Amino acid sequence: MRPHLPATTPRPGASNPTQPWAGMPESVPAAVAEYFEGGGDTGQTVRLNEAAWKRWSLQPRVFRDVSVIDTAVDLFGIQMHNPMLVAPMASLSKLHIDGEVECATGARAAGVTMCLTSGSAQEVEAVGRAGGAFLQQLYLWPDRERIRPFLERAAAAGAVGFVLTVDSPPQAAHYGFRGRVAGLPRVHSPHFPDGVPPSGSPADLSCEDISWLRRVGGLPVIVKGVQHPDDAVAAVQAGAAGVVVSNHGGRQSDGCLTTAEVLPEVAAAVGGRVPILVDGGIRSGEDIVRALALGANAILIGRPVARALAGGGAVAVTHLLTELQQAMCAQLALCGVRSVRDVSRDLVRWREWG
Repeated sequence: MRPHLPATTPRPGASNPTQPWAGMPESVPAAVAEYFEGGGDTGQTVRLNEAAWKRWSLQPRVFRDVSVIDTAVDLFGIQMHNPMLVAPMASLSKLHIDGEVECATGARAAGVTMCLTSGSAQEVEAVGRAGGAFLQQLYLWPDRERIRPFLERAAAAGAVGFVLTVDSPPQAAHYGFRGRVAGLPRVHSPHFPDGVPPSGSPADLSCEDISWLRRVGGLPVIVKGVQHPDDAVAAVQAGAAGVVVSNHGGRQSDGCLTTAEVLPEVAAAVGGRVPILVDGGIRSGEDIVRALALGANAILIGRPVARALAGGGAVAVTHLLTELQQAMCAQLALCGVRSVRDVSRDLVRWREWG
C-alpha cells in the first residue's frame, strides 16, 4: 500500500515495470498524476479500499464442471460480455489527447462497457460511435432544468442509462490534488453552453431527483455513491434502476467504510430488486469474484484504466481489461463456478487480521 504523498514528493503512482498498470507513467505531469491517484485528506480510504477486498478470503469448491466459463451479463438493456465497466473519470484528456474516445475504443475491443463522465472533453456522439452502448454519468445543477438538453443529446448518442452521482455535495473538501490540477489549462466540455459541466451534487439533492430524472430523461437511472443500506432502499423506492456502492474512490470522505465492507449490507437491503454495482480498489480477477460473491452484479474499474490509457492509449486499455477478464475466468474455474451468475455468498469468508 502506497502512503499518501504530499505535493513536494515525487509523482504518485509512478510505473513499476514489475507491476503492469501499478501506477502512472513517468511522462504524466506530476499534478495530473496526483489528481488521478489522490485521495481525500491522508489518502487512508484509497489505501483501505484496495486492502479490504483481500480481507474476504475465497473458499473454492471442487468436483464441478468448469470446462466452459460464462461471463455474460445483461444490465440495463446492455448485453455485456463480462461484468466489468469503465468507471466515469473526469479529465481523461489530460492523459491522452483523445481521452474518452480512446478509452471507449479500448474498452469496446475488450467487450467492456463505458460509463462516460459528463465532463468529457470529447463529444458524446464520438464516444458513442467508438464504444457502442454506454452509461452516461452526470451531476445535477441547483436549477435542474439546465441538464435537460444534455440528457437528450446523450440518449441520442447511444446512452442507455443515466448514472447520477450523489456523493459530492458542494461542502465537500477541496483537497490538494484538485487544486493543483486546476492550475493546468481548463478542459472545455462540448456539452454545455459555457463549457463547464456541473461538478458536484446540489445541496438539496433528494430522492425526488431520481424520479424527476427518470421522467425527463426517459432512461433508467442508476444511483452512484451509496454507502448505507437505508439510502439504497430509498433510491430503489424512488425508482432507481440500479445502485452503485461507491465512496468516490476514496476521494471524498477520508475515514469512511470501504466498499468491500458495506457491499454485503447494501446487497442484502436491496434484496435483488435492482442490480448492484460496486467500485473502489478492485484490482484483480480475485477482487472481481469477491465482489460478485458479496452481492454485486457488476464492477467498475477506474484508476487502472486511467493508468493504462496514459501509458498506451486504446491498445493498453484493451490489454488491461482483457487481462482482468482472463484472471476472473481463471479464478472462477479455480473456485468451481462456471458462470458469473452462479457466484454465491458462501464462496467468501471474512478474515480477521491482527
